[in-house]
Amino acid sequence: MAITRFSEMITFMETFTNLEKQTDNYTTRSYRLDRMGVLLTHLGNPERDFKKIHLAGSKGKGSTASYLATALSALGYKTGLFLSPHLSDYRERFTLAGTFFDEPFLVEVGNELIESLSHFTFTDEWGPTSPTTFELFCAYAYLLFSRSRCQWAVIETGLGGRLDATNTITPEAVVLTPIELEHTRILGNTLTQIAYEKSKIIKEGVPVFIGYQDGVVMETFLNEAAARHAPVHRLDQALVALGTTTTACGEAVTYQWADGTEETLLLAMRSHVQAQNSALALLLLRTLGLYDASILPAFTANAIPGRFQQISSHPALYIDGAHTLHSLEALLSSFSELYRREQITIIYGALEDKDHTHMVRAVLESADRIIISRPGTYKKSDLPSLKALFDSMATAGQTITLIEENSSALERALEITSQDGAILVCGSFYLGGGIKEAFEARRARHESQLA
Repeated sequence: MAITRFSEMITFMETFTNLEKQTDNYTTRSYRLDRMGVLLTHLGNPERDFKKIHLAGSKGKGSTASYLATALSALGYKTGLFLSPHLSDYRERFTLAGTFFDEPFLVEVGNELIESLSHFTFTDEWGPTSPTTFELFCAYAYLLFSRSRCQWAVIETGLGGRLDATNTITPEAVVLTPIELEHTRILGNTLTQIAYEKSKIIKEGVPVFIGYQDGVVMETFLNEAAARHAPVHRLDQALVALGTTTTACGEAVTYQWADGTEETLLLAMRSHVQAQNSALALLLLRTLGLYDASILPAFTANAIPGRFQQISSHPALYIDGAHTLHSLEALLSSFSELYRREQITIIYGALEDKDHTHMVRAVLESADRIIISRPGTYKKSDLPSLKALFDSMATAGQTITLIEENSSALERALEITSQDGAILVCGSFYLGGGIKEAFEARRARHESQLA
């Protein structure tokens, strides 16, 4: 088959096993590296055509990756960026430092991949098996970066690290962002188990840059780095102090480095977590000699969808994919610096494998109007139980409403929020994408009525 539109490429890749849309029945045939390695060899190993930075972590890896890609691009390097998941457009996953590839090029490379797959077979002890959708996303990204002659690519893991399809690359640097309990059914029930899975992207002799971590996580990372003879650069040792304030204009961050250097930046992406994400990116750039003042305008202007993203005003509507306890707490803390409690309405939804008790408590401490809505349709969530948990923990005067449909949840939020107030969507990228899609459909209907 041949495609004529990028959307057809996505439809094609979705015909394969999509683990992002699968909640159980994981097997050794699902997450593995040998099939991806054979596929890349069949494609001529396009991932070897550019230098790479590889990131894993529970939170912040997408933002950190985007800061790195933006900086490399500002230095004059053609830089690919592979992220997952996307908020509302599949093209967000494979870009040139955040800029979409042209449609004809996406189609051209898509047809190259489809043609190559028609001659690809992989057989193991259980018989023939095909690549997963995520493996094809990775292969497609590598082909896009290779065929567009990228000099660098910043690659974010999908899930975990040890058996993630991206873990077939040998990078110039490894980045490990903060770890929390997540995907416990797959990665393990403790921080140590999850850190072990993430640590396996560390490669022999490749420098590793580690963000702020819990003690047991840091120990796991350091042990793996020592076993791999990988030089370690720790953010908690490189920074003496990190100050951050959320303002209407951006995130004002002051970095005090251990070498005596101090700098203050105003980041376009707001939230206290962006102070840490940007600091980790700066540590890598400074260490590898990829930093000078020329990158700062682009670095500070960097933004990607679903990170404290404001998509409307009066009332203001913000989308954020915060889906772990610490990232949610940091988001809510930053949001409280912009709006008073009585101005805030929160639309919240979370998948089944989250720390619901503590995340619900954090939401209740930040707002009195909370709407629970569905975080996507293909991963498990239990909204009635989530509503019951909110009800059991809410205090007098707090209103908890369950509205499954994202479009209806948005309408209700707009009705109950003052024009000078704000609506914050959080708890899941899938929820954020659904609300954003509902808002854009609403705006399109309004514009057609005016026409």
